[in-house]
Amino acid sequence: MLEELEKNIQEFTLSGEENLKRGRYNASVSDFFKAIVIMCDYLIYKEIKSLPKNHNERFNFLKKYFEDIYSDVSNLFEMYTKSYNLRLEQKDALNLKNYANGLKNRIFNKK
Repeated sequence: MLEELEKNIQEFTLSGEENLKRGRYNASVSDFFKAIVIMCDYLIYKEIKSLPKNHNERFNFLKKYFEDIYSDVSNLFEMYTKSYNLRLEQKDALNLKNYANGLKNRIFNKK
């Protein structure tokens, strides 16, 4: 399970990078957010041996066990949902990219 999640993290991170380079900021935000939530799922599964089934369950786990991550990801979720209807900017994509990279370092350097 963890190996599959790691592959998905890598795929969405690479896609986010490619979309950022091509100026597709909404797609980049979406990809980086997906990478972030998969990292959250990875952390949840690794620490409490349960895999969230949806955003609500994921946020409940984060709120209960990883409050600092919950706060950050909740704010980023708002930006992600804006990508449905609004045009986002490079700074928005860079914000998610930077958070994704920081979370990745936190999770995988903890091994």
